[in-house]
Amino acid sequence: MTTTLETAHLREIAEDGARQLGPDASAEQLLQWTADVFGTDFVIAANMQDAVLLDVASKAIDRSTVQNEKLKVLFLDTGYHFVETLGTRDAVVDIYDLDLINVEPEQTVAEQDSLLGKNLFASDPAECCRLRKVVPLKASLAPFRAWVTGIRRVEAPTRANAPLISFDEGFGLVKINPLAAWSDERFQDYIDTHGVLVNPLVDDGYPSIGCEPCTAKPVPGQDPRSGRWAGSAKTECGLHAS
Repeated sequence: MTTTLETAHLREIAEDGARQLGPDASAEQLLQWTADVFGTDFVIAANMQDAVLLDVASKAIDRSTVQNEKLKVLFLDTGYHFVETLGTRDAVVDIYDLDLINVEPEQTVAEQDSLLGKNLFASDPAECCRLRKVVPLKASLAPFRAWVTGIRRVEAPTRANAPLISFDEGFGLVKINPLAAWSDERFQDYIDTHGVLVNPLVDDGYPSIGCEPCTAKPVPGQDPRSGRWAGSAKTECGLHAS
C-alpha cells in the first residue's frame, strides 16, 4: 500500500512532469519521460480496441531506459470480452513482443452469477464493472508507480479535460495519457500511415468496444460511446473517473 510520503512524492513527480513537458508535449515525449522517470516501474494499459498506443510506445521508448526489458502491457480480462478482442490481444502481444499482464477478476463469471445473481451486468452494471474491472485493476497497479493509458479527450465529455500527466487519486499512482490531445483524424491517420492493427469489430461498426453484453453498435450519427451500456445513464466503467 502506498504510504502518505510515497503519495506526496508521486504527486510531486506528476506536477513536475506536467510543468516540465507542458500542455503541448507529444506522445513520444510523454512516453520517453515515463521511461526516464520510472524505468521498469510503469505499465501500459490497453483495451485492445487497437494497437496505436503500443505502436507509439514501442517506437518512442529507448529500451535502455527500461533495462532492455519488454514493455509491460496490462489487459483486463473480464470474462465477458468479444472473441475478436481476445484475438487482438494475442496478436498485439506477439507483434510487439510485450510482457502481458492478463488481469482476471477474483471470481469467474459463473461464480459471480452464483453469488450475486445471473447477469449482474444487466441488473447492476456499476457493481459488475467494479468487481470485474476496478477492483482487479487496483490490485494489479499496486506494484507500479505509474500507468499509461490510451484515453483521448474527444472520446467522451467525461474525458474532455483529461490531463497529459497527473496523479491518479483513485489508484494512487502517476497517470500518463500520451494520446489525450489526439483528434479522431490524427488517430486514424496514424493507423493508416503505420498500418497499425485494429480490432476487426471497429470496421464492423463498433467504434467503442467493451464487454460483449454491454456493447452495441451506436445509431449512425450518435456519440461513438453511445453503444456502451446503451439504455442506461452509465457512461464510464470507473477506471478513468479521477
